[in-house]
Amino acid sequence: MRQFPAFFNLTGQRVVVVGSGEEAVRKVRLLVTAGALPVILVRSTVILERAEVTGCDLQPIYRLPEALKGARLAIVAEDNPEAIATIRAAGVPLNVVDRPELCDFTVPSIIDRGDVVAAIGTNGTSPVLAKAIREKLEALLPARIGDLAALAGRMRDTVKAALPDFGARRRFWERTLTGRAAELAYAGDLAGAEAEMTSELAAPSGQGVVHIVGAGPGDPELLTLKALRLIQEADIVYYDRLVSDDILSLIRRDADRVSVGKSKGNHSVPQDQIHELLIRSAQDGKRVVRLKGGDPFIFGRGGEELDAVEAAGVTAFVVPGISSALGCAASAGIPLTHRDHAQAVTFVTGHAKAGGVPDLDWPSLARRGQTVTVYMGVGTAAAITEKLIEAGRAPQTPVAVIENGTRPNEIRAYGMLDELPRLIEVHGIKGPALLIIGEVTALRVPRAAASLSTEEVVTA
Repeated sequence: MRQFPAFFNLTGQRVVVVGSGEEAVRKVRLLVTAGALPVILVRSTVILERAEVTGCDLQPIYRLPEALKGARLAIVAEDNPEAIATIRAAGVPLNVVDRPELCDFTVPSIIDRGDVVAAIGTNGTSPVLAKAIREKLEALLPARIGDLAALAGRMRDTVKAALPDFGARRRFWERTLTGRAAELAYAGDLAGAEAEMTSELAAPSGQGVVHIVGAGPGDPELLTLKALRLIQEADIVYYDRLVSDDILSLIRRDADRVSVGKSKGNHSVPQDQIHELLIRSAQDGKRVVRLKGGDPFIFGRGGEELDAVEAAGVTAFVVPGISSALGCAASAGIPLTHRDHAQAVTFVTGHAKAGGVPDLDWPSLARRGQTVTVYMGVGTAAAITEKLIEAGRAPQTPVAVIENGTRPNEIRAYGMLDELPRLIEVHGIKGPALLIIGEVTALRVPRAAASLSTEEVVTA
């Protein structure tokens, strides 16, 4: 570490800025946000007036020596050796924009979340790199984390009075700042978060929380920011077979990982037992993530798990994910709705709870002008084809089968409805796969293909 990072309290303090260009404007805006009283020394006011900079004192450059009296910091945002020399002589800490060798301090790339502020510096060597790092960190920090920090600040004296022991206070904050109170604050319910903290202070429950999280269709870049944060905070993650290895690699290294995956005809862990595992882990005080492929509320049994967890008195939250239908369609470039071809889209399951084909409204699904997407339909494709054609859907309706959608080993097969079972057999599709039935699928068939019965293998 070549420089010591520190935060200045500049509220009501004078800071001198020399310059009238865009760099000066950016620095002044930062200073005003921090509560400082910038004094700008300029040769020309044209750019500053156009930028509508407010909350600062504008003075001509010749008044620099006087302006430096009582200044806490100074920033030079133009090529001005004379101003640099004057500031040096006055002994005021100096920053010269884009000239790190002349700086007493550098201005970092800043993440501002109210009471939570993160600063990224590179010793002045690469501001662009600092900005890139900031953008990555921005994605990881909840938007309302500053509200949580402000709430903790308001509760600090109350907690200290109730818990005189330092260790007890630390354990309290560790529980509340990563538990239900934190999630309520992140959701904007500050009153609920404060009530939760107060309740935990009066009677510590020692209970954890369950997050039912959608992992999306497989591509880790399609994971939501909230899902990423939660799997990196979790103490234990119960995951499905459909969650990709790339996403599992993002889980916190010291977290426990438990596979509770299911495949056709093989339920490695019965659903009731999954409920018990989630409940028991939360009752042990753990931060629990139930990680499910796609979206947990679209054919993912997320509703059953939520009911079971809440019935046991455990707090649960649900984080949506990109459903397989949306991910696969986007990956293949198939619009599920289209003004010329499909004015509606319907999601159905191809597998009934008791096995076989579910009892669906086949005449409704057979109507033209809509797209039907079928989850878990590989094993029942023949029956689905038969029922749709019997209900009036044209045998020559275009179809697509997408296996391992959004992943490096994605396969796309195209054909007609009456050849759907053969299409699956010929291309060796086992699943996970999505069936898309409707005229929109013909829009993306490879133009070089002589027949619709074709296959695209997508590799990374």
